[in-house]
Amino acid sequence: MKSKEEELLSGQDEVPQTDSSLTPAFLATTAQLPQKISQTQLQQISPAALAYIGDAIYELYVRMFYLLPLQRTETYHHLVVAQVRAETQALHLRSLIPHLKQTELEIVRRGRNAATRRTKRVDPEIYQQATSLETLIGYLYLTDSQRLTELLQKLHLEKQCET
Repeated sequence: MKSKEEELLSGQDEVPQTDSSLTPAFLATTAQLPQKISQTQLQQISPAALAYIGDAIYELYVRMFYLLPLQRTETYHHLVVAQVRAETQALHLRSLIPHLKQTELEIVRRGRNAATRRTKRVDPEIYQQATSLETLIGYLYLTDSQRLTELLQKLHLEKQCET
């Protein structure tokens, strides 16, 4: 006799339909800032700080994306790690570039220039692009959640289960 969890998890190897209904719910719950940030305060936030918050928002978005259908925790982990690694973030940034407004491109440039940390695992250019994406997400999270939703939905996340 199977437990309820085993019943829910059985048959999860097929590729599910993408359910983008979680995106608005995700942003509705994350877009509630404790206080309003003024334009002056926003300009004082460093690109590194924007990338810091953008990294958290991006990872939460990816985690929400993979939440359904139900899967084992290890499977969630593998799917999310594949998306939040610098190489994938760099690919996502490149796919978004044609859709970005001039002000967003400026934020991306600032993020790229702020990525000065040297990494052993990743090429510096890839790291700069990943940081640029995180900076853009952090900026949009603080300024325009609707635009953030629009761009996140353009990312090509794949709902495939890894074994």
